[in-house]
Amino acid sequence: MGYEVFDGNTHDSKTVETIVRAMESKYGKANRIWVMDRGMVSEDNLQFVRQRGGSYIVGTPKAMLRQFEQYLTDRDWREVQEGVEVKLVAGPQGDELFVLARSVDRRQKERAMHQRFIDCMEAALRKLQESAASGRLKDVELAHRRLGRIQQRYWRASGAFDVKITTIKNPSGKARLTVSFKRNKRWSDWAELSEGCYLLRTNLTDVDPKTLWKRYIQLTEAEWAFRIAKDQLVIRPIWHHRSDRVKAHILVCFLAYVLWKSLAQWMRRAGLGDAPRTVLQEFAKIKSGDVVLPACGRNAKVSKTIRLRCVTTPDEAQKLLLNRLGLTLPQRLRRIDEVIQM
Repeated sequence: MGYEVFDGNTHDSKTVETIVRAMESKYGKANRIWVMDRGMVSEDNLQFVRQRGGSYIVGTPKAMLRQFEQYLTDRDWREVQEGVEVKLVAGPQGDELFVLARSVDRRQKERAMHQRFIDCMEAALRKLQESAASGRLKDVELAHRRLGRIQQRYWRASGAFDVKITTIKNPSGKARLTVSFKRNKRWSDWAELSEGCYLLRTNLTDVDPKTLWKRYIQLTEAEWAFRIAKDQLVIRPIWHHRSDRVKAHILVCFLAYVLWKSLAQWMRRAGLGDAPRTVLQEFAKIKSGDVVLPACGRNAKVSKTIRLRCVTTPDEAQKLLLNRLGLTLPQRLRRIDEVIQM
């Protein structure tokens, strides 16, 4: 394992060659599979990997999914995990495969996101419509600029409405601005079909779809290691003011990822699957507590306090996990001051 830190103004796609060369210089040109998200992918980068005899599994831009619209309605999907299905589509040149994937959880998330943007955009369009109807908005160019700002702000639903801005004359000859809009059925149909779907691309043409998907999904584990610092610790690298603090931040996240992967491999060898979060949640139920006992001397006065840090007895499920992992839970823990005195 390893990592690199780049300047904040460096686009992800510009880091690929540096990473590939750094990995090869440290660990040699092994039969390595490069897994990258869509932000790092470009045709030049893929060509660079191919020229070096490398294999890749990469994400693709969302817009590319439209090229595979006919395959989304087919029924020959294969379940690779509960709630996740995939299917393979051969590339046009025959040297690549495209992996269509769809997730129930992702569909629900995208659908809720789309609906939120649609509701907000519709409310903004109604305000624009009311401004024109009341006569407060009279300039066509200004109306188009306001429409552009609305579409930019609610970009996820920018294609959900067909909007017309026209100028009509009333019987008295005065010009009046009108704004009308309606739902775009074609956009809605595509959203309904594509929500929860994403597309992977690979030159591993002899690997089954379940393995391809599992290899790519490892990216989410690496992202989680960095996301935990943002969500739970409420701190991001961009908030640091010195480069050494940024590097320290990345190092902590990287170590967390290494520990996470080590625990997953430990569990796999013990026949417990590879979901460390489940084990950690179970072990978090094991508590420790301090037993404080006053000790009396010969004069029957309290001369000192005895403090014992005891561990609760694990239940049957926890005992089974501990046994499979080869761990022995102590009955009491040493406090830091006891260790220092030793």
